[in-house]
Amino acid sequence: RLLAVPNDNTLGLLTVVLRDPSGYGRIVRNAETQRVERIVEENDATPEEKDLSEVNTGIMALPGVRLKKWLSELDNTNAQGEYYLTDVVALAVEDGCRVDAIEVLDEDEVLGVNDRIQLAHLERVLQQRQARALMAAGVTLADPSRFDVRGEIVLDGQDIEIDINVIVEGTVSLGRNVRIGPNCVLKNCTVGDHVEIMANSVIEDASIGSSSRIGPFARIRPGTELGDHVHVGNFVEIKKSVVNSLSKINHLSYIGDSTVGSRVNIGAGTITCNYDGANKSRTVIEDDVFVGSDTQLVAPVRLGRNSTIGAGSTITKDTPEGQLSLSRSRQVSVKGWVRPRKKGS
Repeated sequence: RLLAVPNDNTLGLLTVVLRDPSGYGRIVRNAETQRVERIVEENDATPEEKDLSEVNTGIMALPGVRLKKWLSELDNTNAQGEYYLTDVVALAVEDGCRVDAIEVLDEDEVLGVNDRIQLAHLERVLQQRQARALMAAGVTLADPSRFDVRGEIVLDGQDIEIDINVIVEGTVSLGRNVRIGPNCVLKNCTVGDHVEIMANSVIEDASIGSSSRIGPFARIRPGTELGDHVHVGNFVEIKKSVVNSLSKINHLSYIGDSTVGSRVNIGAGTITCNYDGANKSRTVIEDDVFVGSDTQLVAPVRLGRNSTIGAGSTITKDTPEGQLSLSRSRQVSVKGWVRPRKKGS
């Protein structure tokens, strides 16, 4: 509408009525005709003019052929000693031009930002709009005021539930029946159907297969692909790895630069030692492997299909299929051993 207004004798002006117009230039209209006569800035306004609630949004459409003339006539005889572009309105009226004011009904669309408080307010306005759009599309938000979309959510299904303090960055795709717990961060990731992401988990540049469970306190780093029905538990970090379907990494583990087969169970405290100080190497864990707790897998290394790794092992060589492999010192019990005591005790 605004762009359709201007011609050689008409100027278009976008205005809005504010509950609190403080800080904005007021629209002064002719008392009889109600035509716009000028814009008066806050510092130059009289008490009566400050009571006006219709303000300038800072958006105008002007006839270019006449703008140069009006700009040349501006002066700085005002309270701030500045050249006000808004004085062009009064100059246009003096030249016999008509000013058509188009009022915006939603003040949030045209609010200005002059400080960090106003910026934070508009950020909340944007977040609330995005939250309403998601809820209208079938997403359940535990508290729309505690949810941030800093990118785009692509909905690939219905019945999605998102708890408080969840942050979405980049493009995030969510499948059907996804549950996201509180305090999670999702960035540039794809989440399949029926996935549960538990509290305080971070997923970045990764894909999560359907019916998988993540967290709590899990970190899925860039380059990770999880298959269907994968469990990644508390304090597990996975980086640049593929974990195939039905595998479980439930507790306190680091898996980096690895390929994990299907139906693999990785015990608590297992880590892949993928960095030798200069180069990264890969670990391959084939299907149906069972890795006992507190195991170190020193890459490059391959664990053969259906093999078992004894708890507390440090594996530095490939393990054969279907066999138990372990490396740990023999347990010794010393009879009559006395625990050292502090001197003088």
